[in-house]
Amino acid sequence: MSQLNNPHDAFFKEVFSQKAVAKSFLENYLPSEITALFDLNTLIITRDSFVDRNLRAHHSDILYQVVLRDGGQSYIYLLFEHKSYPDRQVAFQLLRYMMQIWEQQRAEKDKLFPIFPIVVYHGLTKWRIPLELVSLVDGVSEAIYPYFPNYRYWLCDLSQYSDEEIIGEVYLQIGLLLLKYILRDELRDRIIDILELLQDLEDQDTALGHLKTILQYLSAGTNKVTDDTLQKAIRQAIPEGDALMKTLVEQWLEQGIQQGIQQGIRQEQRHGLLRSINLGLKLKFGVEGMRLLPEINRIEDNNLLYAIYEALTEVNTLTELRFVYHQDTSFTATAEAGKIHESPAPYIAQEP
Repeated sequence: MSQLNNPHDAFFKEVFSQKAVAKSFLENYLPSEITALFDLNTLIITRDSFVDRNLRAHHSDILYQVVLRDGGQSYIYLLFEHKSYPDRQVAFQLLRYMMQIWEQQRAEKDKLFPIFPIVVYHGLTKWRIPLELVSLVDGVSEAIYPYFPNYRYWLCDLSQYSDEEIIGEVYLQIGLLLLKYILRDELRDRIIDILELLQDLEDQDTALGHLKTILQYLSAGTNKVTDDTLQKAIRQAIPEGDALMKTLVEQWLEQGIQQGIQQGIRQEQRHGLLRSINLGLKLKFGVEGMRLLPEINRIEDNNLLYAIYEALTEVNTLTELRFVYHQDTSFTATAEAGKIHESPAPYIAQEP
């Protein structure tokens, strides 16, 4: 499994790459008429990622294959988008990944397998954008619909689930609850209850492994809980007398806190770079330049963001600027020239 720069992506992929978790999610959250089509006992993960090579470190697509009850086969495609706001481009992103899957199938078979795309969303607000690809296209009349490629994805919006409605396999519950609260102030009040679910796991080694993943996520993915609150929650969640687990937890907490500090520094640099790029695009290219912001905002690599910031003073067109972050060779050359390695993020006092 490739390493992911974003802690939300990494946590989601770690949780949902486990067959028991994926099976429980499909059983408990998909529409019953869809789940009834699948023999979930045949569920297997088929490939680590279909994301473009340049974007692979920033996404956590997971593809499962399952046999249909009528004897055929189907792919279930799980995509996680960790933004704190609904992303209108998800339908297009999914279509690109689906086309890559079908391209591989087309080279191997005469027919294409169906794909059921699923988006799990854990932002702070309700997802209100349409779920169909056609919503991204302007001026499509009903007369053209039959000739226009269109599909819809299935959405799991965790902001619309109460805690009581989050059910299923224990680790699935823990994973979904953490995703639901990781960006919210309520996390500090819910963290003990979430961690206490680990006590429902019979195998200690499994619980220990899950706890380490959870600690890493909490250390790198949120600033909503203090170190003291986290330590108190974990100590309360661990059964008394388990000296080995308590020792390991203390070690992980120490490591996790340091990782969290470094993550915070990187995030501050990233925000400064994005503000500078925002201003540069606006001053140099006007409204046209601002249209690049959605895709630039998806970039998590600070070195690549700094390359974009530096390129703004040299490029003459938006096409040239996009080439900087769509071509590894351009980025590598800039990095080797010493322009972006270990460079501090420029600071803009006010949002442009």
